[in-house]
Amino acid sequence: MASAIKKVEKIRQIVRLKQVMQRWKSMSIRRRSILSHSDSGSSSGSTRRIPPGFLAVYVGLERRRFLIPTRFLNLPIFRSLLKKAEEEFGFQPSGGLVLPCDVSFFKELLKFLERDEKKFGGLSLDEIFKIST
Repeated sequence: MASAIKKVEKIRQIVRLKQVMQRWKSMSIRRRSILSHSDSGSSSGSTRRIPPGFLAVYVGLERRRFLIPTRFLNLPIFRSLLKKAEEEFGFQPSGGLVLPCDVSFFKELLKFLERDEKKFGGLSLDEIFKIST
């Protein structure tokens, strides 16, 4: 009977360890991906794999590549950026999603959202711009 209890306890420990590892992995990927971008101008950057739940966007005149969580697209700030992109570029069926803003502003925006998505996610484009300058 004692050996059966030990086996059950070992299984519980293994399950807990596996859960901790999965949580760590998902947090690590999410944190790394939010601020990830391509520093090279080569087209090979656009063929890299995008993790599930993320979207590649290209920012600024230099078209820097960022991976953002798809949930960001529901935030008012991103809706404003998407509307500006539609006004500036129109509908482009090919290529990536291009956002018309400075790379430095976009990095600041991502830092705000990473720090407190609930607080900064509800702000408008103008409000975020005032905070970042």
